[in-house]
Amino acid sequence: MAKQNINTKQGFTIIEVVLVLAIAGLIFLMVFVALPALQRSQRDTARRNDMSRVDTSLVQYQTNNSNKSNNLPKTGKYVGKDDFKEGNNCGTDDPACQFVRDYMNSGSSEVEKNNEFEDPDGVPYSLIITNNWGEDGALNTNLQFSENSKLEAKDTGYTIGGANPFSEYVVYIVPGGRCDGEIVEKSQKRHFAVLYRLEGAGVYCIDDQ
Repeated sequence: MAKQNINTKQGFTIIEVVLVLAIAGLIFLMVFVALPALQRSQRDTARRNDMSRVDTSLVQYQTNNSNKSNNLPKTGKYVGKDDFKEGNNCGTDDPACQFVRDYMNSGSSEVEKNNEFEDPDGVPYSLIITNNWGEDGALNTNLQFSENSKLEAKDTGYTIGGANPFSEYVVYIVPGGRCDGEIVEKSQKRHFAVLYRLEGAGVYCIDDQ
């Protein structure tokens, strides 16, 4: 009688294949959803570090200008996308531009070649140094960037508002301010607060106190 070979090896069933594909698809979906949030968080961390650098540079400015009344740069507006071009030395009446040039860009006037003060998106930061607080405890907000980004009054102080504040990449320096969460409140004249609208987590406020 001839020996009969019986092949008992079996392949995957349709259900097993579908289950493996479903699990792989779920893993891919989780990575696809989580990765942009992780990248956004990393960019916002870099922005917080940049605002800490602004804070440190302002303290250095105060040290270098200890003979002045409140030791802070005067009111001014620096538009990073337009104002700083090769060979621009800012002039004598542009404190915001001078602060960026001398403290955020290593003193370079050729900022298009040597711009170190830019958002992780690759867009140069703009900067506004506001007026100091009035005797009535209000902040003069006449110096605004645009309808997209501006300081708006809250119950206890001010924060960054506007139609689309992050799109303008504006750093606000508020002399005489201190931070309470996302709000800047009135403090002593020699103090200051720095505000920036983050991409995914509201307004970041840091001060020297």
